[in-house]
Amino acid sequence: MSVYLLATLDTKGPEAALVRDRLIELGMKIVVVDTGCVGTPPFPGDISREAVFAAAGTTLAATLAKNDRGVAVTKAAAGATAVVLEAFRRGEVGGVIALGGSAGTTIGTAAMRALPIGVPKVMVSTLASGDVRQWVGDKDIVMCNSVVDIAGINRISRQILLNAAAAMAGMVQHRAVASKDDKPLVAATMFGVTTPCVQRAREVLEAAGYEVLVFHATGNGGQAMESLIREGLIAGVLDITTTELADDLVGGVLSAGPSRLTAAAKMKVPQVVSVGATDMVNFWAPETIPTEFQGRRFYKHNATVTLMRTTVEECKLLGQEIGHKVSTSHGPSAILLPLKGVSAIDCEGGPFDDPEARKALFDAIRSSHGHVELINLDAHINDSAFAEAAAEKLIQLMKSSHHAPS
Repeated sequence: MSVYLLATLDTKGPEAALVRDRLIELGMKIVVVDTGCVGTPPFPGDISREAVFAAAGTTLAATLAKNDRGVAVTKAAAGATAVVLEAFRRGEVGGVIALGGSAGTTIGTAAMRALPIGVPKVMVSTLASGDVRQWVGDKDIVMCNSVVDIAGINRISRQILLNAAAAMAGMVQHRAVASKDDKPLVAATMFGVTTPCVQRAREVLEAAGYEVLVFHATGNGGQAMESLIREGLIAGVLDITTTELADDLVGGVLSAGPSRLTAAAKMKVPQVVSVGATDMVNFWAPETIPTEFQGRRFYKHNATVTLMRTTVEECKLLGQEIGHKVSTSHGPSAILLPLKGVSAIDCEGGPFDDPEARKALFDAIRSSHGHVELINLDAHINDSAFAEAAAEKLIQLMKSSHHAPS
């Protein structure tokens, strides 16, 4: 297998050559992919820019004729993704490394995000010290801050590029391998306000012989879980904390996007779903909250995170969404409702205690869950009895299912 090196050789040729040569010294086979489109590169890529744009369903000439940098970057990203993904399917990709500014980062990480978790990915980027979620997404991409612009070889850029090459070589040469003793994987979602529930449920699942992956329901966590489910790695899902749906509905900062709560249903993976932390929408510090939410009920979670209570109408819409999405399941599923509260602060006398909002949430699920089993428990979500019931229900569904992770 080879390391695929992605770079716009017309602007990053010397830097790409430095990384290429160091990887070869470290024993790597290299395939250089030229994702540039304008100037003349100092050396040809193993995969030419013409081939990259052809893989995107266009031609280099047609792209140049548009004279639109945004279009060129979009096509280069699509072409690089297609090239790398096809090579991966042939078993030829040992890892991917890329370097660049905003364009090179967009192109390189697009190809990386198309690959499964576990394939080494290193992006040397001028943007790596900021908010990188749009480039990393739900994948295990190592973002390496270039510190200086990738514009020439100097004492700073040389060290960083050589370190990145060494990191890539190390990951490829010492890549983790699956163990024959690996246990079936269960994915669970957790928030600070549902931690007692998930911790107890995890204990029950682990005692039953499962390995539990806990995902922090902060947007990226939910996306990562959905991605692993789609990749066929998960035997069962304990989706206790569906709070990301509230952020997506209302406009909070921790949305996992509209596809949240869809992968298990589509992939026939056994799942137990609940309504953890759907009483809240997440924002950063109070001064960042949009003015449209003035007058709402808020709770200061900490100095940088502010929670807003979901309204009766919002809870109704959330219930409809949860019920509908789970009702599309092609595999065994169940919904568990904690009638005494859905988070640590949604309890009798708590800051977000709102029986009317809970009722709207539960009633909407009851009217939209279709064929899926619905279990009402006279317990709070963080009660041990609720956690144990959720875990034991998932174990039952997994044992009765013919689904097996790949």
